[in-house]
Amino acid sequence: MKLPNRGRAYVAQEKTTLYLLNRDNPDSESKANFFSRFGFDIEHWDDLAEALRIHARRHEVVSIMENERGARYVLDGELKAPDGRNPNVRVVWMIDKGRDIPRLITAYPRRRRDA
Repeated sequence: MKLPNRGRAYVAQEKTTLYLLNRDNPDSESKANFFSRFGFDIEHWDDLAEALRIHARRHEVVSIMENERGARYVLDGELKAPDGRNPNVRVVWMIDKGRDIPRLITAYPRRRRDA
């Protein structure tokens, strides 16, 4: 199954600049270090946002978790990176109840135990 409405997937600038690419945020420093190793940087945050949207269009949903707020969709696969190495990542999207547009929740390296 593909992510519903994947062509309209939304990545907030703050999710990349304040979280995924922010080395000064203690909650996300390891993610920022990971993504920077593959050529992503905070000045070009939109490169990561676009790579995450491409990831959403290309890969299959591996799990869905529903609760009172909506549905979370987990997708695993390669992320198109600026340096060409394309790391394997897990990306989580949320479609809130009453909405139909997926929004990015998080992204992180996919480890073998995640399989």
